[in-house]
Amino acid sequence: MELTLRGYSAQTYGEFEVVVADDGSGPATHDRIEQLRASAGLTIAHVWQEDDGFRKCRILNRAIAQARGDYLVLSDGDCIPREDFVEAHARLARRGHFVSGGRVRLAREVGPRIAGDDVLTGLPFDESWLRARRALFRRRDRRKLTRSRRRAMWLDRLTTTRATWNGHNASAWKTDLLRVNGFDERMTYPVEDRELGERLRNAGVRPVQARHRAVCAHVEHDRPWLDPEAQARNERLRAETRGVPRPLRIFQGLSRGRDWTEHGIHKGPRPAESVGLGTHM
Repeated sequence: MELTLRGYSAQTYGEFEVVVADDGSGPATHDRIEQLRASAGLTIAHVWQEDDGFRKCRILNRAIAQARGDYLVLSDGDCIPREDFVEAHARLARRGHFVSGGRVRLAREVGPRIAGDDVLTGLPFDESWLRARRALFRRRDRRKLTRSRRRAMWLDRLTTTRATWNGHNASAWKTDLLRVNGFDERMTYPVEDRELGERLRNAGVRPVQARHRAVCAHVEHDRPWLDPEAQARNERLRAETRGVPRPLRIFQGLSRGRDWTEHGIHKGPRPAESVGLGTHM
């Protein structure tokens, strides 16, 4: 978390707040956030809930509701943002769209060797530094290290990877996140984030591919909470969200899929009226 927050303190775009969505950590985390609030020069809000298993979607919904900004960038606590991370999301933000960013995956061995000063000077995104330490988990991630905005744009246009809502790196207007009622709190690890993007698409919010333009570094780690039964349940919920493919809908008049969850920020059916928000960053 400290490396993550150090990354946000080095951003080229400065007008933002950080909301830490804390799924049940102890007093030491609270104390460290207080120290970093003072030393890193960041505006930090800390949203906490009691530890009761993997409840990431629930605490993210609370963070979305509490966030003061009109445009929200979501990432994970094991991801270090490149210095132009927030600027890239701000530049790509446009009405009716959400941004699907990318990550450079770092080998778990390199994580403990990254210092705060390394983050401030951008070394986790320096190809020579990474190569010398054999730090890249996947060689093809080198393309995401490009500093050329033009080359990154073309790589995003040419990639065959589908733009999805990625928990480690995605952004949207708060009004759109509220319109689909945030995360479905029945979802647990893994791919718990993708379902939100599928509801956004069903609501007419289109994805912008930015896996080479909006970049963070993710340090690989163990996943002891991986549960095959939970993964199967998540996939069933995602299938319900996606609904029936378009050709079948045309001839059978079936549902296009859902754009609202009754298990999100608001518990229950969609309210008859919704409250709009402003449009500035």
